[in-house]
Amino acid sequence: MIAQRVGIRALRQAAVKPNALFMTQNLPRLALATNATGLQISRGASTQKISESEAQSILASQRRQRPVSPHLTAYDYSQTWFGASIWTRITGQALSTSLYAFSLAYLVAPLTGWHVESATLADAAASLSPVVKTGLKMVVAWPFFFHFSNGIRHLVWDFAVGFKKQTIQQTSYLVLGASIVGTLGAVFLL
Repeated sequence: MIAQRVGIRALRQAAVKPNALFMTQNLPRLALATNATGLQISRGASTQKISESEAQSILASQRRQRPVSPHLTAYDYSQTWFGASIWTRITGQALSTSLYAFSLAYLVAPLTGWHVESATLADAAASLSPVVKTGLKMVVAWPFFFHFSNGIRHLVWDFAVGFKKQTIQQTSYLVLGASIVGTLGAVFLL
């Protein structure tokens, strides 16, 4: 409404002075010249002075009326627990913690006398039994492939695709299956 008044006033002045429309110094004057009483909002609010204990009791009663958030048991674990973001976060933290731990060990190895160079690690891996090697490979490979697969699913979700309940369940199984197939392929083919 105020913009219409400013616009009409500017057009009237432009009709009187043709170059007045293009002068930017006239715009603040036009805005101040309009009737601004329509912008004032009045509402009746009454306040009263209360004691600290009364204020605390009012606050406590307001808090009791707030809705309580659901507990973790309210969620369907088959839909949200194994396929959704919690395991992506857990595997991502495990992978990044492992990377930082190995990097720090590699950096302090010359100072502490540890042998963390590639030749030593290859010799240590060769001395392990095949069952232990396979287990270690699975422990390292599964978080990587699960995080990778579920990351792709989250990227698809960023395009607002796949939010139906049936699609979420199907992609949960797809992510789990892809991570198992990727883990087995990496363990037994590499």
